[in-house]
Amino acid sequence: MPSAPPPVSLRPADFNLDFVLDALVRAGLLTPAQSKEVLAAQISVRARLLRERGERVRRKTYEVSPVEIVASYAFPVQDRPGVVLDEEIVTEAIAVATGVRYQRIDPLKLDMKVIAHTLSGPFAERHVVLPLEWSRGALVVACANPFDRVLADNLSSLVGGPVELRLAAKSEILKAVDHAYGFNRSITAAVDAATSGPAIQNLEQLVTLASTNRELAADDRPVVAAVEYLLRYAFDQRASDIHIEPRRDGSLVRLRIDGVLHAVHNMPAAAHPPVVSRLKTLARMDIAEKRRPQDGRIKTVRAEREVELRMSTVPTAFGEKVVLRIFDPEVAVQDLSQLGFDPIERELFEGWIAHPHGMILVTGPTGSGKTTTLYAALKALAGPEVNVTTIEDPIEIVYEGFNQIQVQPKIDLDFATALRHILRQDPDIIMVGEVRDRETAQNAVQAALTGHLVLSTLHTNSAAEAVTRLADLGVTPFLIGGALLGVMAQRLVRTVCPHCAVPTHLAADEIAKLGVPLLESPNEGGLRKGKGCPRCRNTGYFGRSGIFEMLTADMDVRELIARGKASTEIEALARGRGMRSLREAAASKIAAGLTTLEEVLRVTTMG
Repeated sequence: MPSAPPPVSLRPADFNLDFVLDALVRAGLLTPAQSKEVLAAQISVRARLLRERGERVRRKTYEVSPVEIVASYAFPVQDRPGVVLDEEIVTEAIAVATGVRYQRIDPLKLDMKVIAHTLSGPFAERHVVLPLEWSRGALVVACANPFDRVLADNLSSLVGGPVELRLAAKSEILKAVDHAYGFNRSITAAVDAATSGPAIQNLEQLVTLASTNRELAADDRPVVAAVEYLLRYAFDQRASDIHIEPRRDGSLVRLRIDGVLHAVHNMPAAAHPPVVSRLKTLARMDIAEKRRPQDGRIKTVRAEREVELRMSTVPTAFGEKVVLRIFDPEVAVQDLSQLGFDPIERELFEGWIAHPHGMILVTGPTGSGKTTTLYAALKALAGPEVNVTTIEDPIEIVYEGFNQIQVQPKIDLDFATALRHILRQDPDIIMVGEVRDRETAQNAVQAALTGHLVLSTLHTNSAAEAVTRLADLGVTPFLIGGALLGVMAQRLVRTVCPHCAVPTHLAADEIAKLGVPLLESPNEGGLRKGKGCPRCRNTGYFGRSGIFEMLTADMDVRELIARGKASTEIEALARGRGMRSLREAAASKIAAGLTTLEEVLRVTTMG
């Protein structure tokens, strides 16, 4: 962004479209021609935006701000490819032009106590303000128009002290207000609805039976609203998992985003049982059974597409802990191009899955993206001329292109049994969710040897160890060598946030920690790190990408496998043929500016 002119003094009446456009032109973010275009069409654009915000308009008088009008055009930002002039960039430019401090709102770092105990929800929404924190005796408030002295005086009177106003994007304020006040209001109403009666969920109630908490019914309206707010919030934050954990004096809600957990709410203890009961009702679980673990599923709609949630409950010392795993079909069923392969890796993997028969294994710990990789491969192979059948425990995403079978141990339908029956169903491609036992391993290898393409997963740390794992399960090494096409070990690394990425460099001692060489001549400015922004919750990372160790079972590798050689010998031969370790694959992503040294050291071991 070009250097800004000196800050100007602004009155509330001056904060209009003319001023905003002039500030953006002076900052080099708009051309004079674009400014005239916006000014000429402001009435029709204002009317259109009012129609688009119909739901909020019905709740209160809604005024379209000049920032919203400019942002609706989504003009491209000069010298920033792929970036458009959105509400956040416009607001930040206005802050620079006026000398007012700009406030980015991180939804995961809001102080819910300050929000709930300082301003009412209707006041916050009507005036587009959000309490943030108390600092040096003053209440810090984010608002869309910090130049309104009447608003500042009213706030000061309400809180009984000085108020510091900061400029923030209107849409971000309203989104945070909607969630914070809506969720807190629902939880508070649920707790207030409780009447006297002993609680028995907490094991500590054995000695503290004087408690006056009561479990609310699962269909109490405040509880329904609280659960809906929580799910919507998790979707907005790109969460992959929701953890609801009962504690001694409350209930902690955490979201896993890009593989890392973030604490987002502390609910009162009385709200935990009804929230859990509501979720169990949605997942068609037994709400009366609280002593045993249970599993269930919830299907909902998000942005006009179905989203599935897999729910698990386990009893703990303070009540039932709930984890909901979120499966967005657009994330779980991706194209191969979205997994993070470099061109050579993708060509190699596509070569494996192009074979009409054989076995492909994907290895790694839980949460390393193995199932996503297999779904991507199946999606690439599925078609009207192919019979694709999967055996899963549980089915992660229901996808119409596959015939999916759910393992059900209670009726003796395990992986081995299902695989035996699938072979009578004329399959072309078989995906076995996980090879866990001897019978499954033997049947999978036999299927690969008799004209089927078999894809499966194993829990091993490296690609070569998958071979010895199959041998340990009782499969003859000669058969493994004949069936195997390739093994891929994988991990997920967080990628640098594109919104706040800045060039960086690595010192010699830092490269030494990596233990493997970076590219000899990294691209100019290739090394990057995220300095932190609201879109990445000040972590510097946004999204994840795979790193891969790919072992191709060529003739020489198959010979070693058939002779029962150790994984170290197999790995040494493959490394001599060009196989990269996970650490080496990750180093190439560092050199390309896609991730950082710290992230690679976190998820990989030396090799």
